Amino acid sequence: MRRMPRWWWSAPVLVLSCLSASAQTPAVPAAPAAAPGAAARVNGQPVPEKAVQRALERVPPDKRDAARREIVEYLIDTALLDQYVLQLPQYAVGPKDVDAKEEEVKGELKKGGSDLPKMLLQMNLTEPELREQIAADLRWSKFCTDLAKEDRLKQLFDAEKELFDGTAVRARHILLTPAMDDPKAVEAAAAQLRDLKKQIEAEVEAGLAKLPKDADNLAREKERRRLLDDAFSARAKEKSQCPSKEQGGDVGYFQRAGKMVEPFAKAAFALKPYQMSDVVRTQFGVHLILLTERKAGLDVKYEEIKDDVKDEFCDRLREQVVAKLKPRAKIEILPAPKAETAPAPK
Repeated sequence: MRRMPRWWWSAPVLVLSCLSASAQTPAVPAAPAAAPGAAARVNGQPVPEKAVQRALERVPPDKRDAARREIVEYLIDTALLDQYVLQLPQYAVGPKDVDAKEEEVKGELKKGGSDLPKMLLQMNLTEPELREQIAADLRWSKFCTDLAKEDRLKQLFDAEKELFDGTAVRARHILLTPAMDDPKAVEAAAAQLRDLKKQIEAEVEAGLAKLPKDADNLAREKERRRLLDDAFSARAKEKSQCPSKEQGGDVGYFQRAGKMVEPFAKAAFALKPYQMSDVVRTQFGVHLILLTERKAGLDVKYEEIKDDVKDEFCDRLREQVVAKLKPRAKIEILPAPKAETAPAPK
């Protein structure tokens, strides 16, 4: 299934089970916000607080504080991309292009029994804001399509078929959440995870040493997996700072793309069942991962999923462009507005 254009939701899909809020999650009433202003400035251009609040409406209330950072970063990245593409005249978008896309949106809404005014009200959008988002999405689409040459797409498909064939893995993890902008804190947390890994390995070795000397390889492997799973689960319940600690760090099944953040998914898919990772760093913190299961995917042909391959190519292109632009950009993240409090009863 193809992903909907990002402007449709005006918010990122927050991944990893520690901080998940799918775009398909029903809207949750938002806490009253202060008067709208800017959440950030990107090279002088404001990122509207209204856009952040709109995205937070789709996040459970108890996760909004953590989600806000991810949403603001996503909107900053989006602003950087649009500023860049706007400088390239070959990807210009005119009013007629936006009109055509808006009519397409109206048609899709009508099929679903809705209309544009209802959608705008539900999303807390004005029509000019919607048209701005459509224009930005069209510019990015032109830019990406121009670079998504057939040979590049086929190369991506051939090199990473597990991204597209439905292969899924299941994993446990231990998450520590130091301040990610503090190198010393991050390294201390990573050292703690490396120590936990050694403890787990030592516990497994001690357990295997108790097996009868004539135990065959199959019996030893079965016992190794049980010991490893038990030891890792126990450490996750004790040390992990992710809600999945209650399940011994189990985050369930996930595919190569779409649910987990890229560094986590990449590290997990590189493992064999009942193999532990080295320390993995993501925007959520530092992780130790244990792969527990792998489900093989289907035999798919490039022609059957070409659109999905292009989507993945464009997501990676987005990351690459942002990575080049961000170090040179002037970015200011502003304080979050204080929620209004109800007056005390008289």
